[in-house]
Amino acid sequence: MNERRSDVLIVGGGGAGCSAALHLAQRGARVTLLERGLVGSQATGVNYGGVRQQGRHPAELPIARRARALWGRLAALVGSDCEFEVTGHLKLARSEVEEAELVAYLDVAKAHDLPLRMIGRNAIHREYPWLGPVVVAGSLAPDDGAANPRLLAPALARAASILGADILENREVTTLAHDGTGFVVTAGHETFAAPVLLNTAGFWGGKVAAAFGELVPVAPMSPIMLVTEPLPWFIAPNLGVVGGNVYLRQIRRGNVIFGGGRGENDPVTARSRVLPEPALRSMHLAIELVPALADAQVIRSWTGIDGAMPDGIPVIGASTTTPGLLHAFGFSGHGFQLGPAIGAILAELVLDGHTDVPLEPFRIDRFAATIDANKGDNA
Repeated sequence: MNERRSDVLIVGGGGAGCSAALHLAQRGARVTLLERGLVGSQATGVNYGGVRQQGRHPAELPIARRARALWGRLAALVGSDCEFEVTGHLKLARSEVEEAELVAYLDVAKAHDLPLRMIGRNAIHREYPWLGPVVVAGSLAPDDGAANPRLLAPALARAASILGADILENREVTTLAHDGTGFVVTAGHETFAAPVLLNTAGFWGGKVAAAFGELVPVAPMSPIMLVTEPLPWFIAPNLGVVGGNVYLRQIRRGNVIFGGGRGENDPVTARSRVLPEPALRSMHLAIELVPALADAQVIRSWTGIDGAMPDGIPVIGASTTTPGLLHAFGFSGHGFQLGPAIGAILAELVLDGHTDVPLEPFRIDRFAATIDANKGDNA
């Protein structure tokens, strides 16, 4: 069986993988990307579409800030703005405890030069009179926004392909190995080889890592999304809440997209579905935030599969067992905004051997002690 050789193999065609293919191809690397389905068919393409910096774990903020700059010039980068719009992100508090959390985050944001504006009880209902009485305060990130998640990965993949990257869809990887000089991967009836392998396989990134002796406690998660019929446009900002159990935005066509709760999934077949009880719960929470939605008709719901990490932040960076292997997976439901920057960072790690973005908090071996303890408990 003939090997198809390249400089870099990428497993997983979400936003991070497709962005890595583009940034590598821009610098002349020969790239092959293998995607088990269609690019963007899982977490990148089926999420809420928030392009949000506010509320992120402090370790993620340097990546989010870099990503926001890339979103601002996405049209020049890939030939499409992917319906990116700067709407502002308004994070809402529904109790004094949640309000205190918003206030505390102001210091985190200031340390990363993220502009936020705190809005108190009276002002928030004056500025946004359609909010329900449950809302007691809010924090506005004016530079945040939203985009169409169905468009991002295909746009990145097209741009990478134009520059010479091989973007191969419907290529489920069946074996992965390192032969001492490089990686050998089989997908379907083909074999691929390269000295560098990027693991951007979402939830299935845990399986890729395990093939090289790195066990991580990544779990499948399926956030539920719903959309209403078109309504007269009145909700300008992208809305979130402290605790994250509901989020919503209205697109210019009038539909309100909102999410909350978890569906069920089968990672073996890569299928997932919405469950009625959590979907209904998110509807009630959305109505509490915006009472005018009470009579809106929900016309569609969907979900997909992402990888969730115990600490809520992804694995990013070099393998601890295998030279040439780099990971970026487990984005825990909030990787859409980060994707373009993750690809740029991976390209720097491959071609320059370093990046200016701090990656220590994302090390894959940060769970090693827990995994070893669990092994001991099960011995």
